[in-house]
Order: sequence, then structure tokens, then C-alpha cells
Amino acid sequence: MNPLELTLGIMTAVGGFVDISELVFAARAGSTFGYALIWVFAFSTVGIMTFSEISGRVAAVAKQPVFNLMRHRLGLKLGLIVLAASAISNLITCAAEIGGIALVLNYLTGAPYLVAAAGLTLALIVSIWVLPFKWIERSYGLLGLFMIVFAVALVAIHPPWDQIAKGFVPQVPQGLSTKELLTFAYFTVAIISAVMFPYEVYFYSSGGIEEQWSPKDLLTNRVTSIVGMGLGSLLAISILANSAQLFGPANVDPAIPGSAALEAAIPFGKWGLILALLGMFFAIAGAAVETCLANAYSIAQFFGWKWGRHKKPWEAPRFTVTWIALFVLALGIVLTGVDVMTLVEFAVLFSILVLPLTYLPLLLLSGDRKVMGQHANGAVAKTLGWLYFWIVTIAALAALPLYFLTSGGNG
Repeated sequence: MNPLELTLGIMTAVGGFVDISELVFAARAGSTFGYALIWVFAFSTVGIMTFSEISGRVAAVAKQPVFNLMRHRLGLKLGLIVLAASAISNLITCAAEIGGIALVLNYLTGAPYLVAAAGLTLALIVSIWVLPFKWIERSYGLLGLFMIVFAVALVAIHPPWDQIAKGFVPQVPQGLSTKELLTFAYFTVAIISAVMFPYEVYFYSSGGIEEQWSPKDLLTNRVTSIVGMGLGSLLAISILANSAQLFGPANVDPAIPGSAALEAAIPFGKWGLILALLGMFFAIAGAAVETCLANAYSIAQFFGWKWGRHKKPWEAPRFTVTWIALFVLALGIVLTGVDVMTLVEFAVLFSILVLPLTYLPLLLLSGDRKVMGQHANGAVAKTLGWLYFWIVTIAALAALPLYFLTSGGNG
């Protein structure tokens, strides 16, 4: 097993786990509820590990992309509904990521926010056009590892490790008012959505096909799912724990990405801040690339177009036009002047609503022995898959009422 193959999982974890939504909700969860929401991150991580492994296995065994198989399984009408819902969710998420990296560039250089958004979108388009798939994933994934500074910062501030350990136990804090309980429930749903974003499995499975996975790569798929997602979860939990230790006692609400970067600046000063911002920049940029490509993959696969970054851009013209157009549309949303944090909330909200539509067809496909043969879901994958499907379905039903009752988690 080539260690470099693990970079697909690393990018999915760092660029998908620790994206703009993950940063904001991890930091706010820690400042608001201390360590009490760590278990939601851990629990949701097992869910995204499960569905990443399933989606990678489908790609390796069936050697067909998920949305191609999904169309045949669901039919044209229902398939179009799933495609439309996924496309809208991913487009809003991509806009949030572009807004996020523009904010970070503004912090680093002072560049005007909207100018930074336009310039960065152009840079992302050029990087996808020029770089082959392997270098797209390795560049953003490995540079995003600057995010490790958050884990190092957590060690440096000497947190109460016993309380962090207790945070992994499912719990609801005692003594919360009804209003606070609703806010806790909203954060729970938002974290599930942020950790289990639907674009992650579409990008991951399509990436497996880009890298020409086959049944002999099933071990690689399993390891990348566990290691990659586990790394992302540890970084997210580090951000939460730093926030609980540093911001909670001071009643600071880290509602913008720049606040989260201060977690590294407090123990390490200027260089900690710079490393944190660089890590955030590349991780969020990686997430922008993932969301855009995942969207283009889904559309091209559903309609049977030639697709993939293993081809020259002009060899798959409709796929190429699609991902460029999606970047432009996402930038257009940002240029309207809508607040980045509003985009983050909408991205999380739309994603949780789409999750059941994303994972049900995947579960049905991966359990079909006509498609998967001996590699169909076993007892563990089947049990975990259906467990998390019903959990995300319940979360999706609760998302809108909780959003309105708590004003997006603001009480």
C-alpha cells in the first residue's frame, strides 16, 4: 500500500472536515458548551468513516460513479430530485468556502474581501485546470496540515484532559434552560451536518475512480477512510477544546474564522497566528475545490458525460464547463455581499436536509449483491450504515424548527 495514496483521505479530512463550517461550529460549540459536544464530533466521525468506506468500496468494485448507479437505481425523476438537492447544497457550500478563504486572505494581507474572493476563485480555477488530480489532492491536503498547529496549541495550554475525556461520553449539560437546551440541540444537528457533508462521499468515491481503484485497493480505501477522517476529527476537537479553555471563561463568541486563529496565537504568538491562518487558508481552499468538483462529478455522472481530471480539460468539455460555471456561480453568490456566516449557516442547513437523500441510495447500492458481489455490505457496514441513516433523517427533520427557534444558534 503506497503511503501517498493516503493523501486522498487526508485531503478529504482536512479539506472537508476542517472547512469553514467546521471551524465556526467547533469554535462556537466549545465557547458556548465547553467540552460537552465533543462526543457529537466523535459520533459523527464514525458515520462519515462508514459512508466514505462504503462509497470508496462501490467505486472500487462497481467501477462506476455513485450518481451513474444512482440514476439507474432511483429512476430519472427521483434521481433528478436528488441531483438538484445535492447541487444546490454543494453550490451554497462552495460559496461559503470561497467567502471563508477570502476572509482569511483579508486577515493575512489586508486585501479587500470581494477582490480577494474574485482573485482566489480565478486561482482555484487555474489550479484545477493545470494540475492533475493527484497533485490537486496532495497540494491542498498536505498544505492544509498547517492546521496541526491547533492540536499543538491545545497541548501547550495544558487543558484539563480529564474533562476532555469526559466530553467523549454522550451527554447533555445539567441545568440548562429550555432556550439553552434548544441551542444545544441545534449545535448537535449542525455538527452532524458539518462532519457528514454530502459532497465528501461524492468527491471521495469519484477520486477513487480517478485513481483507478479496484477490489485490490479495498484495504487502502478502508485505511484512508479511518485515518483521514480520524485526523480531521482530532483537529476539529482540538479547535473545540481550545475554544472551551480560552474563550468560554471570557464569554467570547468566536463567530468568525479569525477568532479561531487566535487559539494558536495565544500560546505561540505571531507565528502561531500565521500558521493557523495558513492552515485555514489551504484547508478551506481544499474544501472549495472538493465541493465544486463533487458537484461537477455528480452532474456529469448523472447525465453520462465524459468526466474526470485524469482527462485533459478539452477531452471532457461539458464536465470542464460545468465545474468552471459552478465556481463562477458560487463567486456570484459571494459578490452579492451576503455575510459569510450566513452562508455557513445555510450550507449546514441545506446539507443536513440533503443527507438522507445522499445516503439512502448509497446504502441500497452497496448492499446489492448484483452490483457488489462478495463485496456487498457486511454486518458491520450494514448496521452502522442504517443506524446513521436514521440518525441523519431525524436530524434533518429537526433542523429547520431548531434553526428558527434558536435564530441559527444565537439563542
